[in-house]
Amino acid sequence: MFDYTILHWMTFLSAAVLLNLSPGPDIAFILGQTLRGGRRQGLAAMLGIWTGAWVHVVMAAAGLSAILATSALAFSIIKWLGAAYLIWLGIKMLLSRGESLVGSEPASQQHSLSIYWQGVVISTLNPKVAIFFLAFLPQFVVPGPGSTGAQLFLHGSLIILVAAFIEPPLVLMGARLGAFLKQNQTLGRWLDRGLGALFVALGVRLAASTR
Repeated sequence: MFDYTILHWMTFLSAAVLLNLSPGPDIAFILGQTLRGGRRQGLAAMLGIWTGAWVHVVMAAAGLSAILATSALAFSIIKWLGAAYLIWLGIKMLLSRGESLVGSEPASQQHSLSIYWQGVVISTLNPKVAIFFLAFLPQFVVPGPGSTGAQLFLHGSLIILVAAFIEPPLVLMGARLGAFLKQNQTLGRWLDRGLGALFVALGVRLAASTR
């Protein structure tokens, strides 16, 4: 079971690395929370994004992502919910005065849990991710190694595993930069505004997207 050629793995892993390096709402959220709240919040955001991505993997393996790909109504509902959430987060940052970067208190466990769930929601409510998995993963399904659902689940889970090697170093680097920004209220305020504008733009782009 799961007996693939070396060429298969080289092709898949190369694509998985490029996928995890591509910019998007997920990376923006992880880096944004790291800069604003440090390593703990960055890791919470990262785990939330991974959880949401795993939800899409399970959906793809179960065939549920096909509903989003074929139903205009389902796609629109999820798309608008995701866009509204991103824009709401962006507006909150735009209205911030940089307090999250100049405060000396460490992030609480409750706040980290809130960041985690924000990451889950952002990733889960992005229908483009579901459709991407539905389009991307079947390309690596081959006759013989196992059932289609099992192969989809394996390759989808491996994409998240690849992220575990790429994204933690980004969080650590972002935490160092965030520590510097905590000493400067003006920079903190403008960082919050910049991140807020980015999230609003990502929300608008998601709202304008089509299947």
